[in-house]
Amino acid sequence: MSPNNFISSPVDLRNLSFSSLQVVCEDLRSFIIDHVAVNGGHFSSSLGVVELTVALHYVFNTPIDKLIWDVGHRAYPHKLLTGRRKSFYSNRVLGGISGFPCRDESEFDAFGTGHSSTSISAILGMAIAAKYRGELNRQHIAVIGDGAMTAGQAFEAMNNAGYEQPNMLIILNDNNMSIDSNTGALQNYLTDLTTAKYYNTLKLHLKNLLSSENSSTKWASETLRKFDKIIKGGFMQHSNLFEALNIRYFGPVDGHDLKK
Repeated sequence: MSPNNFISSPVDLRNLSFSSLQVVCEDLRSFIIDHVAVNGGHFSSSLGVVELTVALHYVFNTPIDKLIWDVGHRAYPHKLLTGRRKSFYSNRVLGGISGFPCRDESEFDAFGTGHSSTSISAILGMAIAAKYRGELNRQHIAVIGDGAMTAGQAFEAMNNAGYEQPNMLIILNDNNMSIDSNTGALQNYLTDLTTAKYYNTLKLHLKNLLSSENSSTKWASETLRKFDKIIKGGFMQHSNLFEALNIRYFGPVDGHDLKK
């Protein structure tokens, strides 16, 4: 029997061994295909985030940690892992569950997202509220697609986030598609971001080296700061949009590699 048959909440998911998670992913894909084929819905956007969804609910303590999906129709795997597997037959059916995250439907739906580009501003507000309330251990995650990233609201939110420096994580699901192939300057920019992975690897190696060879945290931090300035001026001169907004960038990461 599939592990998914025993998952009624992410707590059940977190009790599984890591080796079982790939079986969960395979079952989620089959379930979505079988049910969406009957009532319609969004195949590719949800199938594309299966591993990401499993990883997020496995690592983070949802719903205490806040998770927002943008655009909302990629949230089918999220719904299946948060107690709505038995009712999923009614997805997008009159009187059934919503095709998008819905706060009235589940405590795991932190924000109602449809179309689109609202996740970063929403999670930013939640992160700042948690900071003011002293909830320093609460995590805040927004998943936004490359199609949703093109809206001005997303950039307004990143501009503010770079200033506020809240406890939040933005995951850019870059699959080169929205309803149709993406075009424009932002799409070309995202394509060029692959150089950043070499920068992150180099910085990580330097950080480990400094930590192991010198006990002075202040000295190591100052060295890393100077390293950042030098590298961003050269190695990443064509890939620094998010860094320019004071948002630390990691990636790209293969979104279908569950271990990564």
